[in-house]
Amino acid sequence: MDHWHNKAAWDRLAQTQDRLAKPARDVDFINPLKSVDGPGWLGDSIVGKRTLCLAAGGGRQGPIYAAAGAIVTVVDISPAMLKLDRKVAQQRSLKLTTMEASMDDLSMLAAASFDIVIHPVSTCYVPDIGLVYQQVARVLVGGGVYISQHKQPASLQSDPQSQMGEYKIRHRYYGKKPLPQSHLPNLVREQGTIEYVHRWEEILGMMCRSGMVIEDVTEPLHAKADSPIDSFAHRCEFIAPYIRIKARRVSDHRPAGTIML
Repeated sequence: MDHWHNKAAWDRLAQTQDRLAKPARDVDFINPLKSVDGPGWLGDSIVGKRTLCLAAGGGRQGPIYAAAGAIVTVVDISPAMLKLDRKVAQQRSLKLTTMEASMDDLSMLAAASFDIVIHPVSTCYVPDIGLVYQQVARVLVGGGVYISQHKQPASLQSDPQSQMGEYKIRHRYYGKKPLPQSHLPNLVREQGTIEYVHRWEEILGMMCRSGMVIEDVTEPLHAKADSPIDSFAHRCEFIAPYIRIKARRVSDHRPAGTIML
């Protein structure tokens, strides 16, 4: 049910040109790799690297990585978001492949078929983040890189707007049910989507248990001192919205708890 609901929600967001459905700008193609890899986690070149842009439709991620020389496949649940990728690719004479699928079922992709998986903020839309990680680990080659960004739990738990400058925690950390839908535009929640709070053990621990080793972590900075109350930048002074993780697929992964004799 969540899949169909979020598919319809993202189709609407794409058709209404939501901020997350804005195609890449001309400036993004001047130095494409730098525009999407600020920390430099992918090195100096990804030319020829088989790259999966997972849950990443919208005309930005896929085209930019393709412009950087990668062999790109974009997977997204929303056909309208994938249409934007094809449109940008055609306009800029770029090659990429698009596939409509949910991030927790990549059965149409062969095992060990990608060198890199790029995963923008989206794991909040599925109830079981572990299934996503298992799929990513399966399609990555040994030593392959997984770069993902997630909404931090406290950000999803807390009100988008403040009460007298304070942001209240409203939702359970250990809750299993989806969050109440957000029906008002804001920069914390996507309007009309079903989202889940994932605990730190799930975000980090399940990634490791799926066969990956975390190599680096950053928290993209959106806070700005002296910003107006109720602005996104003001909220970010108190609650970091995202975490970005670089992980690498272990070549000889065995399930956690395995004892070698």
